[in-house]
Amino acid sequence: MPDHENPSEQSDGKRSILICQALGCLSSHSDRIQTAIEAEISQLELADSVNVKLTGCPGLCQEGPIVLIEPEGTFYARVKPEDAPDIAQSMLPDGQVVERLLYHGDDGQPIRNYADIPYYVKQQHIVLRNCGHINPEEIDDYIAVSGYEALKKVLADMAPEQVVEEVTKSGIRGRGGAGFPAGRKWAEARKSTKEPKYVICNADEGDPGAFMDRSTLESDPHTVIEGMIIAGYAIGSDTGYIYVRAEYPLAIKRLKIALKQAEGRGLLGDNILGSGFSFTLQIREGAGAFVCGEASALMYSIEGKRGMPRVKPPRSVESGLWGLPTSLNNVKTFASVPVIILRGADWYAGIGTPNSTGTAVFALTGKIVNSGLIEVPMGMTLREIIFDIGGGLIGGKEFKAVQTGGPSGGCLPASALDLPVDFDSLNEAGSIMGSGGMVVVDEDTCMVDLARYFLEFTQEESCGKCVPCRIGTELVLEILDRITNGEGKPGDIELLEEYGDVIAKGSLCGLGKSAPNPVLSTIKYFRDEYEAHINEKRCPAGACRALTSFYINPEACRACMLCFESCPVEAVDGWLRTIHIVLQEKCIKCGSCYDVCPSLYNAIVKVPVIEVPQPPMPGTKVPRKKRSKC
Repeated sequence: MPDHENPSEQSDGKRSILICQALGCLSSHSDRIQTAIEAEISQLELADSVNVKLTGCPGLCQEGPIVLIEPEGTFYARVKPEDAPDIAQSMLPDGQVVERLLYHGDDGQPIRNYADIPYYVKQQHIVLRNCGHINPEEIDDYIAVSGYEALKKVLADMAPEQVVEEVTKSGIRGRGGAGFPAGRKWAEARKSTKEPKYVICNADEGDPGAFMDRSTLESDPHTVIEGMIIAGYAIGSDTGYIYVRAEYPLAIKRLKIALKQAEGRGLLGDNILGSGFSFTLQIREGAGAFVCGEASALMYSIEGKRGMPRVKPPRSVESGLWGLPTSLNNVKTFASVPVIILRGADWYAGIGTPNSTGTAVFALTGKIVNSGLIEVPMGMTLREIIFDIGGGLIGGKEFKAVQTGGPSGGCLPASALDLPVDFDSLNEAGSIMGSGGMVVVDEDTCMVDLARYFLEFTQEESCGKCVPCRIGTELVLEILDRITNGEGKPGDIELLEEYGDVIAKGSLCGLGKSAPNPVLSTIKYFRDEYEAHINEKRCPAGACRALTSFYINPEACRACMLCFESCPVEAVDGWLRTIHIVLQEKCIKCGSCYDVCPSLYNAIVKVPVIEVPQPPMPGTKVPRKKRSKC
């Protein structure tokens, strides 16, 4: 669990009720919870001893809306506005913890302090150190937890070259996906004699299921701003841009508030803290094109041009924004810089592995018990992340694969669960670190269909500038569509591998080069599923509609009528005391019958289309001993 300081303790000694108002909890109306708690605190006349504040994402999104009580560290989960009176009462001198709102472990026992919740125990927060613990809209909260102390140290005691050396020595590699050493990038930008120079923060987070950068900006915008100012000082730049997609309105709102506050305190703008160094920051909103996450495409977008990658070299540190030296880093990279400066490069380099220092932030999603935002030391295994932190798979299902690195990443099987999560290990296994997406899938997921899903995304988002990506991804998607529709042919797997190799070697930008990863990795680890689809016209997971039918096992049917009532197209034949039948010619394979069939019976099964058994005659009676009591 992260070390963090309590801003309320440092400022006024009050206890604090912190209500998560990052986008996840806010979508569950956590703002109403804050309003209700404020009213109750006022009614109990506790305003002089209790602060009620909005805060950012504490990480365990699965349990939102979340309320924290500091300094005790009490963690309340799935809070509703009607819980406000009890929470307010608990703040009285003789108040008791609201036990029903506490997080309950696997053994059913309540866990009072968030530091003791298994989800947090193995985490180590650097980027997320303040998320969920400060008000992101109040600069004083950030300052109370050593905010802008790194900037003061840099301006007062360090030459720009020393800052570059410290970042280089820390070993931090870019958190946007490519993993290029940040210190080397800064050093090369600093050496350039061309002026002016620019600093850019890439917050164009476009991966499906990813919310790391958004949550960081919503929860702790000042740490990113401080990191960017330090970067500007280090490379000799006086201008920075934060490129963030317009679909992140809350992040943009809080960034604007933070920028205005920093300017008002003399921490941004002309002659910062009387040092003679000046630096300004502007926000540029992207229109949501996935390709604009690529550095050169992003810069073209800032310039007002169509966001498309360009040929390299020259690289951006030599010729970037408007043809001038530009250092571009990810949100998480900049958020780490203040900590590296304050705690030292040696401290940071001591976390993680020799070639992948520090921590990694992931959006842990999919068929996982505890989904949310996590930060772990580099080198932690996939098994620890998925089962110790994530709590395993929903419903006790069997783990099948984990997809890392977003749509450009790869799918790793159960045999890779003990793989350490770092840049090099993931690359060797056929996946990538990416910007931090991690999607867990279970036994019910078809790996061919999953590859098709991600390939469809990258094909739609291809800018079309280069032929290998524009045409290649379309050809690969056509083959995957045929296979999942039961029209696969011998030789399709080999063709997918050939096309994937051409796309990876011939595409212009990193997004195109990595586009085949989901396909190539699933062929590598789950080739048998491709062969079953092609040769047997069977989807082993029962997920591909064209290859799967629903069948009611007459031996298990209890005539409970649930499937009959749930079917939207009247494809279930049957009545009370008669065995139900799925009318295959009418069935649209929506799965509603499968979902409602009681687990006690498990009467509805998925079977390959070519193996649907002959059903009993309509009107066949259910034996008396088997009849349902529903």
